[in-house]
Amino acid sequence: METMFVDEGFGSLDEETLRQAMQALSGLSKNNRLVGIISHVAELRSEIDKQLVVTKEKSGGSKVELKLN
Repeated sequence: METMFVDEGFGSLDEETLRQAMQALSGLSKNNRLVGIISHVAELRSEIDKQLVVTKEKSGGSKVELKLN
């Protein structure tokens, strides 16, 4: 598997389980694999070095921003 996307589910995890999940996903991203995470959990932001941040515009559209940590 070269690409995997995970959509949410992190908000219900306790701190230790969240840490374990992030370690597992980080391990998968090695060797030229792409792992995409869709989440609203703020704790994940510091752990992810490349982010596409999507925000809703007042006009009704959306804005996408690339953030590099």
